[in-house]
Amino acid sequence: MHAITVQELKQLLDDGQNIFLLDVREDDEVRDLPMKGQKFHHIPLGQLPDRYDELPHDRAVVVFCKAGGRSARAIDFLEAQHGFRNLTNLIGGMTAWAKEIDHTLLPA
Repeated sequence: MHAITVQELKQLLDDGQNIFLLDVREDDEVRDLPMKGQKFHHIPLGQLPDRYDELPHDRAVVVFCKAGGRSARAIDFLEAQHGFRNLTNLIGGMTAWAKEIDHTLLPA
């Protein structure tokens, strides 16, 4: 499975790369810890079997969750069941993004 650090993702986004960001966290997690300033597509992990057709096959997709575990499971599912080959896991997920990129997301 291909993986990327939050620093690498930030650089790609800053460079204007056409990356599809897929958030597989639950609704309450997205509300509590949003990825500010970035456009992302939200499909909770449990809904992926019914909504995988919303994902592009023709551009890079970075999948993230809170810490990287659910996003890895999402990638395993999408690759094995639906033939996706353009998926990358965000190492450390939103927890790493908050600690290393956007400190405003950390609790006060």
